[in-house]
Amino acid sequence: MKDSVEPYVTADGRTIGDRMMEMRNITLRFGGVVAIKDISFDIREGEIRAIIGPNGAGKSSMLNVISGFYHPQEGEVWFRGEKRPAMKPYQVAQQGVARTFQNIALFNGMSVLDNVMTGRLRQMKTGLWSQMIWKGPAEREEVENREAVEKIIDFLEIQAIRKTPVGRLPYGLKKRVELARALAAEPDLLLLDEPMAGMNVEEKEDMSRFILDVNDEFGTTIALIEHDMGVVMDLSDRVVVMDYGRKIGDGTPDEVRNNPDVIDAYLGVDHD
Repeated sequence: MKDSVEPYVTADGRTIGDRMMEMRNITLRFGGVVAIKDISFDIREGEIRAIIGPNGAGKSSMLNVISGFYHPQEGEVWFRGEKRPAMKPYQVAQQGVARTFQNIALFNGMSVLDNVMTGRLRQMKTGLWSQMIWKGPAEREEVENREAVEKIIDFLEIQAIRKTPVGRLPYGLKKRVELARALAAEPDLLLLDEPMAGMNVEEKEDMSRFILDVNDEFGTTIALIEHDMGVVMDLSDRVVVMDYGRKIGDGTPDEVRNNPDVIDAYLGVDHD
């Protein structure tokens, strides 16, 4: 049975929903190295949830646990009120979870359109034989998926480069194409691993606008890792803070901003 809770009201008065995902006492080890130690937090329907912390805090490891790349030695992952068994990444994707990567993972020799089309694989139902013949169901499916992708391309304002090989694009546009591919999967939960990394100010402003629009217009729940604290505080409904694999803060942007443990972790100072 789903663990229903009272809706959460953000600082700006926006109501977000029940728990979509819960990380319960997660511990992840690599040999003798503890990457994550006994961390619990939740992600609620419709929110933008940030995971922050200094380098080496375990943020990407946590995202990899959520997306099924890593399996914790201790703790439980709950999704929509049910305990999730150990799953492979493609099985997690089938549940409605998509992600982007800290290091861009696109097909450089393929066009923008073809890269974004790969995000539609979860929606493709026809078999290999039907696709070889192509006429009939496979053709209709191809047209429907192409229409969905074209809408995403328009939404992210990359129409002008839709036929350009990805390898020719500047870094900021590659990040946008990777976001488009993730959106093509029509995820319920979108995981963004440092979506602003390496961008200039203008590119960050554009990406921030698109993230807010995805959350607002599509209703997509978003969990993101980001080092730019200005971006985090502007975008996020709630923030969880990690340091050396431990959780040291969890709350609204204002609560986290004024948390002495968080200040210590980022500034390297101690409080009496």
